[in-house]
Amino acid sequence: MTQVPDAETIKAFNKTIVDEFRANDGQVGGQFAGADLLLLTTTGAKSGQPRLNPLAYLRIDGKLIIIGSFAGADVDPAWVHNLRANPRAQVEIGTELFDVTARELAPAERDAIFREVTAAAPGFADYQAKTSRVIPLFELQPA
Repeated sequence: MTQVPDAETIKAFNKTIVDEFRANDGQVGGQFAGADLLLLTTTGAKSGQPRLNPLAYLRIDGKLIIIGSFAGADVDPAWVHNLRANPRAQVEIGTELFDVTARELAPAERDAIFREVTAAAPGFADYQAKTSRVIPLFELQPA
């Protein structure tokens, strides 16, 4: 079972990445150097407040895909719950900012795309192996 860091630790970690992302036109260093990152702003499912998360993304078959891996934790990341409650969100990629509608991939489509995700980024297969939950995938479509 993968331990989930407390909310304050996650917030501080994400803030550092967000600040670096915005200061460097979407580029960050450290463990995410060279990775395709986006900033996703969702509406909190309970709070109704904006919630900002840096996420890895992949473009597969022309689709913008985000992965709810939470590093293999046994619970979905909060942004997954937020998108399920309110699929409208905002994305920043590089210096581009745009509105999206999130669509959670149905099981058969998710399985096919997840094979492509893990071929491109094998770490996600490791995360899936760590947890009994099915890691959800979302397509972000321009709104």
